Amino acid sequence: MIIAAAQSVVSKDIAENGRTIRDLIAQAANEGARLVNFCEGSLSGYSKGQIAAPEDWLNVDWRLHTAELESIAGTCKKHKIFASIGSAHPLGASHPPFNSQHVLSDTGELLGRYDKRYLSNSELSGWFTPGSEPFTFEVDSYKFGCLTCIEVHFPELFMEYERLNVDAILFSSYGIRSFFQIALRAHAGFNCLWISGATPAQTAGEGPASIIGPDGKIVSHCATERRNELAFATLDRNDPVFDIPLKKARQWRREARRGEIYREKQIEK
Repeated sequence: MIIAAAQSVVSKDIAENGRTIRDLIAQAANEGARLVNFCEGSLSGYSKGQIAAPEDWLNVDWRLHTAELESIAGTCKKHKIFASIGSAHPLGASHPPFNSQHVLSDTGELLGRYDKRYLSNSELSGWFTPGSEPFTFEVDSYKFGCLTCIEVHFPELFMEYERLNVDAILFSSYGIRSFFQIALRAHAGFNCLWISGATPAQTAGEGPASIIGPDGKIVSHCATERRNELAFATLDRNDPVFDIPLKKARQWRREARRGEIYREKQIEK
């Protein structure tokens, strides 16, 4: 199956963001993709970027946000494609929103939502409320998980998804700078899975949207210019290019982590 990582211009205008997202979903579907993921805050705007202060969440037109998300779901249904939309999710006036990825099916249904679990120190200061659970879903027999931004710093989250048997992780970030690029390639190679990294177009000069293979190598990436664009890759478990990571290394590393293959050969000191 073909997937796409989006590199979209994010603005303060939710309606404009919605139009951008719908256009890229249609483009991805026309190119044969079954799934496309978007960056952190791609619909709502991102904290400290389009949202200047924590109290500004109270001024967001959440009814418009709901309407745009429903319209995006309609686009997914029309084009028969799945999409993961990075956007804040409101929790009412008493709590900051979740920093979420909303996963929409090719029938326009909301399959579920991943709420970012590991927040930065500043994000905990009124910007966001942390989530608590991993989230997985399937498309055409391929299993996906979701992670967001600074969660790249926590290898245990990538290892958790490997244990949950995902084929690929949808990584949503407001910028994929050099360290993030290096870390994502390492996580993909260590855990023998694909990673699709979505970023806003305005940060593309620091690192474009890209898709990394289970061997830790970049399969495709967008340009570094500020423009709406997509990176595509084909997920194929039987691709001979990935024979070693998918057919050999992944299972062996699981056994190595369990430790039994070493304990049975250990000798007493």
